[in-house]
Amino acid sequence: MRYDPIDNQLFIQNRKNLAKRMKPRSVAIVHANDIMPTNADGTMKFVQNANLFYLTGVDQEESIVLIAPDFPDEKMREILFLRETNEEIAVWEGHKLTKEEGTDTSGIKNIKWTSEFEKTFYTILAECDHIYLDSNEHIRNASEVETRNARFIKECKEKYPLYEYERLFPIIQDLRCIKSQFEINIMQQACNITEKGFRRVLEYVKPGVMEYEVEAEYLHEFVRNRSKGFAYTPIIGGGANSCVLHYIENKMELKDGDILLMDVGAEYSNYNSDMTRTIPVNGRFTKRQREVYDAVLRVKNAATALLKPGNRIPEYHAEVGKLMEKELLGLGLIDQTDIKNENPEWPAYKKYFMHGTSHHIGIDVHDVASIYKVFEPGMVFTVEPGIYIPEENIGIRLEDDVVITKDGHINLMKNIPIEAEEIEEIMASSKS
Repeated sequence: MRYDPIDNQLFIQNRKNLAKRMKPRSVAIVHANDIMPTNADGTMKFVQNANLFYLTGVDQEESIVLIAPDFPDEKMREILFLRETNEEIAVWEGHKLTKEEGTDTSGIKNIKWTSEFEKTFYTILAECDHIYLDSNEHIRNASEVETRNARFIKECKEKYPLYEYERLFPIIQDLRCIKSQFEINIMQQACNITEKGFRRVLEYVKPGVMEYEVEAEYLHEFVRNRSKGFAYTPIIGGGANSCVLHYIENKMELKDGDILLMDVGAEYSNYNSDMTRTIPVNGRFTKRQREVYDAVLRVKNAATALLKPGNRIPEYHAEVGKLMEKELLGLGLIDQTDIKNENPEWPAYKKYFMHGTSHHIGIDVHDVASIYKVFEPGMVFTVEPGIYIPEENIGIRLEDDVVITKDGHINLMKNIPIEAEEIEEIMASSKS
């Protein structure tokens, strides 16, 4: 792995928290993700199952964690199964975790090879009534690909039909949305790497540069700082492309007088950052661009102040909508007649600000959590209002990652330039 080892106390505590929520005489099983194919003998980059990483810290394929909190034999209450390696695998694929390294990483003392899983699982079931199985129940999941966990659900129910089956997702979702200080520290590192990338780009951007060249500058800085790369597919959109919410082609030339919207973030230790900044390609905002920019920044700052214990996403988004409505009126983009005649299900401000303001972030960029869960200390949210005016080729979005605390919040991106004057100053100094 590229990143510094994570203190395994994080994963030990995560498993303890899960065990407290499980029913008596139960077992939970989580499998690693598959290595997904492309074409011929090609494969995609391996991405670990978020729940398995949350419980073990293991970032390797064909791994399984089994948790049986009240099994009579204490050494069988936590078992980590790893892919057994050999000389041929080491030559062709590189080093795989040893049993000792599995313990160092996860804090689990009982390490077995994956080939031993079936026999061990059968032994555990002799003292269990409930089986907790993992599934992807994210509200935005639309994948048709069958995962290793999905296959195991079918196999397990066919082999052991008389057990009581339980959903692991509701428990894990509830646990993962509250970040420990260990996790917040890791996410801060991801944000720090993102800051380095942004500062590099501020000195690089000028008319004539290609969007994909900007993407390459970010990637270079991320990887040289021990990140595996982008937390998600980057959006690098200049001019009219800044108004396309999920523009990912990043193929056009940046023009003098245009603005550049960049929605990018580095991952670190499988945790993610999510930043958006919008800058002038030539180093100086036009009067109109600055008016829109300042309006978005005011909404972002006010929305950040609303991220505090006791609020909820539906009410929060409605409050932010009112803030945006006021700014759009000031910019002359909507008027009182538009508001009077608006559809309550799609308010007038949605014409220029059509997405939500915040989402949970963590091991997943759109991290698991119910949108109806009341905000609590330890939750980490993005804050990302935007105004998109296609007829003016102006799309401006600003985004930070924010931790809710007992008394308010902590901005993990507070050191990343966002004020228009600072951005212009850095860009000007790099060209002098």
